[in-house]
Amino acid sequence: MEATEKFSNSKEVIAYLAERFPHCFSTEGEARPLKIGIFQELAERLDDDERVSKTLLRSTLRHYTNSWRYLHSIREGAHRVDLDGNQDAQIEKEHADHARQQLEESKAKAAEKRKAKQREAGDKRPAKRADSAGTPRQRPADAKKGTKPKTSRPIKTPPAKLTDGDLQAGTKVTVKLGKAPMPAVITEVAKDGIHVQLDTGMVVKVNADALRLASSKRS
Repeated sequence: MEATEKFSNSKEVIAYLAERFPHCFSTEGEARPLKIGIFQELAERLDDDERVSKTLLRSTLRHYTNSWRYLHSIREGAHRVDLDGNQDAQIEKEHADHARQQLEESKAKAAEKRKAKQREAGDKRPAKRADSAGTPRQRPADAKKGTKPKTSRPIKTPPAKLTDGDLQAGTKVTVKLGKAPMPAVITEVAKDGIHVQLDTGMVVKVNADALRLASSKRS
C-alpha cells in the first residue's frame, strides 16, 4: 500500500509534519518556534507510523530548525508552541542570541561558498591598475583599515566534564558547535552517541566528550 511506503528524505517528512501538525510546522511563510522537547512528543505521536523512522525524524528536525526561516523566528519574548499550536515557554534573550549567532554563521558560510564557486568559474574582479606613472594607487592615510586591539578577557574556570551519573535525559549541558558552546538538554543516551536538544529546538547527536555541565545560572 502507498500509505506504508517509507519517507526517503527530510523534505518529504517536513511536508508530512506540516500537513499532520499545521499549527506547529510549516513549509513556507514565517516559522513557529518549537517547544523544547518536541522530538519526544513527535516520537510518541508517530510511534505507529511506519513511514518515518526516528533516525530520519531527528535529521529532519535538525534540517528544519537549522534553516534560516526557522532561526529568524527565535526572537526574545516570542512563545514556543507544541504540536497542536498551544503556547509554551517564552524565548529568553540567551536563546535568541544563540539563534542569531547561528544565522550569521550560516549566512557567512553560504557567502564563502558563493565566492568559491565564482573563483572556480573564473569570475574574478580585475586587479587595481597602476596610475600613469606606473605606481599603484594608494589609499589616503585616514582610509587605511587598522586592526583594533582585542580587549583582554577574564579567565574563566572551564566547565566540568560529565560524569556517568550526569549522562541521563534532562541534564542541562553545553555543547561545542562552531565558535561558542551552546546550551542544550540531553534527550537520549544511545549507544551511537548522546542526543541533545539545543535551545533553538534543533536536535543533534554528539559524543560525551563534546559535552560539559551547564553553569549554575542555567540550573
